[in-house]
Amino acid sequence: MNRTTLRSGAALTLALAATAATALPAAAHVRVIPEATASGGYAAITFRVPNESDTASTTKLVVTLPQDRPLATVSIRPVPGWTAKVTTAKLPEKVTANDLTLTEAPRAVTWTADSESAGIAPGEYAEFAISAGPLPTPGELVLPAKQTYSDGEVADWSDVVEEDGEEPEHPAPSFEVTAAEEGGHHATTEDDLSEDEGSQTASADTLARVLGGLALVVALVGAGVAVAGRRRA
Repeated sequence: MNRTTLRSGAALTLALAATAATALPAAAHVRVIPEATASGGYAAITFRVPNESDTASTTKLVVTLPQDRPLATVSIRPVPGWTAKVTTAKLPEKVTANDLTLTEAPRAVTWTADSESAGIAPGEYAEFAISAGPLPTPGELVLPAKQTYSDGEVADWSDVVEEDGEEPEHPAPSFEVTAAEEGGHHATTEDDLSEDEGSQTASADTLARVLGGLALVVALVGAGVAVAGRRRA
């Protein structure tokens, strides 16, 4: 029984180790995380960049934006210690979408570390975000990325998932743009984001005032009880 148990435990440990080893590379890929996905709206799009090198730091990230389904506007969230730049280019052909006709559009976003010490060190990751829109027609939006290390190595995250669904070695960051809601309501716009932030701030302020009032009532009741107890004594 003891030998059988030990063998079973060893087999389970090896299986778990194999599973973990298989899962680790996928977790280390450059990923894109959209705050909203509905066509026609604006969204905060975050790129999560892990450092896969044991000895070098990540010092540069270049994300290529689509030309066949372009994003009309792109703004950047600042990252301390990094310089960011949006490059605009003419489109191969005129594109009409979301009531806009575009002949040029943002083509790439480049983040560069101001120094090697500001880069993403081994064992670390960082996030780089843009606000972009309107999101194009529904379908997969592929955003290839190139990650440059301080030793000159470049990881090219541009492979597209094959038809069989098998993940390539260096998959390009991507997400699915969904259809706009019925009735013409699109995804969150920049104005909506500001209104939501204002509403959240107002709600938080109201909650703080209510909690503060309750705390004051409790304090007054406690003081009254204390005074009454002293008088009885």
